[in-house]
Amino acid sequence: MKRERSVIESRRKRILEMMEDRPEVRVDELSEILGVSPITVRRDLQYLEDNRQLVRFYGGAAPSFSVDERDFEDEVQMYRALIARYAASLVQDEDTLFINTSSTALQIVDYLKEQHVTVITNNGKALHADPSPGVNIILTGGELRHPKEAMVGDFALRNLQNVYAKKTFIGCSGFSLECGMTTENANEVNINQIMAEHSLETTYILADHTKIGKNSSFISCSIDKVTNLITDEKAPADICEELRERGITVHQVSRAGIFKAAADEKNA
Repeated sequence: MKRERSVIESRRKRILEMMEDRPEVRVDELSEILGVSPITVRRDLQYLEDNRQLVRFYGGAAPSFSVDERDFEDEVQMYRALIARYAASLVQDEDTLFINTSSTALQIVDYLKEQHVTVITNNGKALHADPSPGVNIILTGGELRHPKEAMVGDFALRNLQNVYAKKTFIGCSGFSLECGMTTENANEVNINQIMAEHSLETTYILADHTKIGKNSSFISCSIDKVTNLITDEKAPADICEELRERGITVHQVSRAGIFKAAADEKNA
């Protein structure tokens, strides 16, 4: 009995170790690696979730990033930090990233701790960031617009023309089924578009619940071009459901941790 308990604890410890550098693990993958049945893996994940060490989603699990709400001025600020932290967990070593003028997107830099990553951004506030030693920040240059300290205009566009990144993280002013991603500033539209178009792997739209279902003045990315949205647990459920039905993967963060609702979850 003691040996069996040791085997179980060792297996669960290995699951947590695997999640340290990964945004998620899948049941079928764990079953193969650990040499146990999917049912056993699900029991392990359930135990670890009950002990607040991870958060389960359909077909797998993600790290649990619990927070102390007292560290934030308000609830929205907390969710934005969780969105940024989750986005950072999607970054891999040696990635090159595009980050736009969004303050939420720029917070990703704060959570890149071990990776060697290059961040290309038109957010002038990146000058005040305090990145880890392995994080290299490149500014696009361009006309500096206050108060956002956004770098825009032809100079910034020309500098991005021949640059590609593995992943793109774009914050927005609004996100809706009708218009997709929108921004308040016309001079940022072309920058956002080229960052999305020059993403070699995936573009992630970052929008907390206060922006879901809302439209701003200028469309940066129409809904048919969106593949991934990172939002929070307070985002309207009906909108999230329709996004999934359109094939969009909706990642949601919560106070207790992070869970991912895949586009095909409802059909599984």
